[in-house]
Amino acid sequence: MIANLQSPMLSPAEYLAWEAEQDTKHEYENGKIIAMTVGTIPHSQISANLATLLIPHLRGKGCKVAISDAKVSTPSGKYYYPDLTVTCDDRDRFARDFWQYPTIIVEVLSPATEARDRGIKQQHYMLIETLQTYILITPEYPRIEIYQRRSDLAWEYLSIAIAQLDFAINDPEICITSLDLTFPLSILYENINFPSE
Repeated sequence: MIANLQSPMLSPAEYLAWEAEQDTKHEYENGKIIAMTVGTIPHSQISANLATLLIPHLRGKGCKVAISDAKVSTPSGKYYYPDLTVTCDDRDRFARDFWQYPTIIVEVLSPATEARDRGIKQQHYMLIETLQTYILITPEYPRIEIYQRRSDLAWEYLSIAIAQLDFAINDPEICITSLDLTFPLSILYENINFPSE
């Protein structure tokens, strides 16, 4: 979630130096600082559920998984905090401040961030040459949207949602081809109670 700070325009280097001294996270876009605000418990649970699935699957494959505290730098000079990031690139191996070569970026949607996650952030994430998969997850009901790279300019889009909130009746398989991973949608929503329940 975000809130704009009234601040002077900063260069990327000034932003990185300034943010290293802050107690809270801030994204950086076009010289401006954007304060991150707290999310909901389901928002956090979804990221944790996905990380719990990914970490053992990627063990021994040279990949790293981070939830919300790993900043990502885009080729256009933006700095964002995705809800979950996977990098499998050796150039990120010793990174401490931000990753530049992610394989997967995941954003869990919220009313405050959805427009940016679907708009400017998605546009800049997709400029990252190593990015193979961009995922949007809705916490209020079971829905996942997956963008998978097919070529330098082409992305395949898949949206999976279920109307009935009963995974015993309908639990579609989710396939993340860039990681050779298939799992049921219910894993993302484990222990989450939906508002309509």
